[in-house]
This record gives sequence, C-alpha cells and structure tokens, in this order.
Amino acid sequence: MKSLYDSERVTELKQRMSKLKPDSPRQWGTMNPAQAMAHCCGGLEWAVGDAVPPRMFIGRLIGWMVKSMVLRDDEPMRKNSPTSNDIVVKDNRDLNEERARLITLIDRFVAAGPKGCTTHPHSFFGPLTPNEWAVLMYKHVDHHLRQFGV
Repeated sequence: MKSLYDSERVTELKQRMSKLKPDSPRQWGTMNPAQAMAHCCGGLEWAVGDAVPPRMFIGRLIGWMVKSMVLRDDEPMRKNSPTSNDIVVKDNRDLNEERARLITLIDRFVAAGPKGCTTHPHSFFGPLTPNEWAVLMYKHVDHHLRQFGV
C-alpha cells in the first residue's frame, strides 16, 4: 500500500505539491490550496504527536469500521469526506509557507520512522499502528492534492 514510509511516494507528493498554485481551481470542497496544505499539516501534527485531539463520539461508535474501509487498499479517499473540526482551516494562509511546513512535517514523520509515530488514538479512527498512520497520511495529502487537480 502507498504510504509515507515509501520514499517514492514521498517524492511523488512533493512533486505534486510543487505544482499547486494559489489559484489552482478546486474540484470539490470549500478550502483554497493554502488552507488545504495547512489542514494536511494538522493531520501530520496528530501523527507525530504534536497535537493530541480528543476522540469523537461518533468515531468511538463506528470509527473502527470506517478505518477498515479506508485503509484496506490504495483506493483514494472519497470527495467531500468528513473531517474533524480540530483541523478545519478557515482563515487566510500563505501557500508557500504552508507547503514548506507540510514538507517539514512529512520529512520529520519519515525520518522518525515507526518509533516516532504517536501512540495517541486518531480522533475518529481510534488506535492506529505506525504503518496505518503512514498510509492514512499519504491518503490524506493525496486527497487534498487531487482536490486541486495536482
């Protein structure tokens, strides 16, 4: 499966991020490119343990089931997938700053490897192994790059 522990996938994501422009038209959703990069940073901050989100009630009920569907194969995440309010970005951001911040977080996640991954549960999916975090973070960044056609 595609994951951030695969150096080819990391290179691919970085190349795609470099094609993102402030005015890249979105295919779905409400975020602009800078907000999407900041949003992805929020997810990576969870994965490296910089942020510790509370568990969502609905996640406690069905997160385990949805997790198995999201992480079972290389199928991309669905358009307009729901997200945690903790990482919704509504204010204006600078695309170059957010892209650089995301690249730094990805590099940090990769360099730390499985031992550097958080042991805190995901807010919706619950407990994740380091490999599950790596797959989910790849899928999440891929999802938002596809949102802007890159």
